[in-house]
Amino acid sequence: MYLRTTQRRNKDGSIVRYVQVAHNRRVDGVTQAEVLLNLGREDQLDRDGLVRLVASINRYLGTSSDQPDVAMLAGDGLTVAESRSMGTVHLLDGLWRLLGVDDALRTVLGRRRFTTDVERVLFALVANRCVDPMSKLSAAEWATCHAAIPGLTSMDEDQAYRAMDVLIDADAQAKVQEAVFFAVANLLNLEVDVVLFDTTSTYFEGDTEEDGDQAFRRYGHSKDHRPDLPQIVIGLAVTKEGIPVRCWCWPGNTTDTTVLPEVKDSMRGWRLGRVITVVDRGFSSEANLAYLRRAGGHYIAGERIRDGSPLVEAALARQGRYQQVRDNLRVKEVKLDAAPDRRWVICHNPVEAERDKARRDAALEHVRAELERIKALRDRAAKTPAKPAGKTVDKPAGTPEPKTDEAAHVKAECALRDHPAYGRWVRQQPSGRLVIDRAKVAAEERLDGKYLLSTSDPDLTAEDIALGYKNLLEAERGFRDMKSTLDLRPVFHRLEPRIRAHVLLCWLALLLIRIAERSTNLTWRRIAIELSRVHAVTLTGTAGSVVHVTPLNTAQSGILTACKVAPPPTVTTLNPA
Repeated sequence: MYLRTTQRRNKDGSIVRYVQVAHNRRVDGVTQAEVLLNLGREDQLDRDGLVRLVASINRYLGTSSDQPDVAMLAGDGLTVAESRSMGTVHLLDGLWRLLGVDDALRTVLGRRRFTTDVERVLFALVANRCVDPMSKLSAAEWATCHAAIPGLTSMDEDQAYRAMDVLIDADAQAKVQEAVFFAVANLLNLEVDVVLFDTTSTYFEGDTEEDGDQAFRRYGHSKDHRPDLPQIVIGLAVTKEGIPVRCWCWPGNTTDTTVLPEVKDSMRGWRLGRVITVVDRGFSSEANLAYLRRAGGHYIAGERIRDGSPLVEAALARQGRYQQVRDNLRVKEVKLDAAPDRRWVICHNPVEAERDKARRDAALEHVRAELERIKALRDRAAKTPAKPAGKTVDKPAGTPEPKTDEAAHVKAECALRDHPAYGRWVRQQPSGRLVIDRAKVAAEERLDGKYLLSTSDPDLTAEDIALGYKNLLEAERGFRDMKSTLDLRPVFHRLEPRIRAHVLLCWLALLLIRIAERSTNLTWRRIAIELSRVHAVTLTGTAGSVVHVTPLNTAQSGILTACKVAPPPTVTTLNPA
C-alpha cells in the first residue's frame, strides 16, 4: 500500500495533480495498480490531516521513526497543559503484555461484562505498587493525575475495590496465579524442577484481633518481632531464578509445620512434572517430609542441628572428607543405616565459622567480666558486718530498703542466667553459683560454620543439594522486596478477601520487577529511577492538543531493549480542536 499521484492537463495548459492511496495486485500474471482511496487535488490536500494519520499509524505500530512535528500537529500558541511520568509504567505495561498477563487475566475473568476495564484497573494497581506504593484511594488519584496509564484515563477507589473483589473471586482456586505463571514460564522457558518455599508474617497497625473460628487477623508468632499486633501468615514459592510461582495466605496463628501439606496439595494440579521442594528448618518435621514424598515428589530440607535428634547427631558425628564447592562452601555427604532412603549433606562455611567463633569469644569475654563483677559483689557482701540485732532506725513511712551488696550480686546472677544471649554460656552449680558451661562451648565449637541438609532425591550431587538450599535466599529476598520495595504493609484493609487481593497484587508486582531485573541485570531501584525521567507532556495549541513523550537517553533505551519492550512513540495522543 502506498501513496501515488496522477496528473491531468487542462485546456489552458495547466497541470492538476491528484493524490491517491493504492496498492498493487496481480491479474493474469500482470501487476496492476488498484486505487483504494482518492484524497483529492494535491493543491487542496489537507496535509495536517495526513500528518495526523501518520502519527496514528505509528502509534498503532509502536514505532517512533519519522515522527511528525508537534508544533504542526497542535498549531500555534503551544502551552504545556500537564506532565505525567510514564517511563516506568511503559516498561511495566510492556512486560505485562509481553508475558501475557493481560490475556491470562481476561481468560480467567471470563465473559463477564464490566462498566470499566478491570484488567486495566488491576494493572494500574500493580504498577502503583512497583512505582510508588500507597493506599488504594491514593493509587486511584495517582493513576488519574500523576501517571500515564495506557488505556486508562482515570479511575476512582470504588473501581479499585471492585477490581480487587473480581480478582480474588477469579483466583478462588489459584486460577489467576496458575494462568499467569504458565504464561511466564512458556515465554521465558523456565524449568520448574526446583520450587523454593518459605513463609513470613505481616502485621496490622493499630488493630485488634478478630473473633470467631474463621478469624483471619490473629495473634501469632511474628517474624517481624511484633507479637503485640494481629497478623496474617504469607507463603511464597519461587523458582531457583527467583521468579514467583504462587503465594498463599493463612490466619495469623498458623504455624509453619501445618501449612506444607496444603502447599503440596494445592500445586498438585499444576502439572509441574518432577519437582524438588526446598524448605527451611521450620518445615522439616518427619510428617511434612513424608508428605512431600507423595506421588513421587522429593525434597531438600534444612535440619535442626541442636535439637538432639539421634539421626542428626549420628550424621554430624560421621567422619569424612569435605569437598570444596566454592571459596566459602565445603560439603560432605553422609549415609546412615538407620535412614537408608535419606541422604545427608553437611555444609561448612569457613568464613561463617570464623564469624561464629568471633561472636562466641566476644560473648564469653562479656560473661567472664560479668562473673568477675558478681564475685566482687559477693566478696564485698561477705566482708560487710551484719547489723546488730534489735537495733532499728526510725525511717519515714514509704522509704525503700537500701540495696545491700548481697541483694545486688543475687540480682546480677539472675539477670545473667536469664539473659537471652549470654545465659546460654553459663550453668548453675548446686550451690547456686554460675560458671561458664565448658561442655556447651565445646559443643558449639564443633558446629561453627556448619548446617545440615537432608534430601530424598537419589540422583542429585552433594554440590547440587547445597547450592539448591542456598537458593532459598531467593524466597527470603522476595519477602524482603515485598515488605520494602513494594510496601506490603501497612495493609489498609480489614476484610479477608481484600487482604488476599492486596497480597496477590504484591505478588504480581514482584513478578514484573523480577523479570525486569533478570533481563537487565540491574536492581529495580536503578531501573525505576532511570525510567522515571521519561514523561508524557500534554501540549495544547490552536489546532488541538497532543501528548508528546520526552526523548529517551542511551540508558533508558538500553533498559527497554533488554526487556524486549518497544520504546514509546514520540506522539501518543492527538486530539484535534
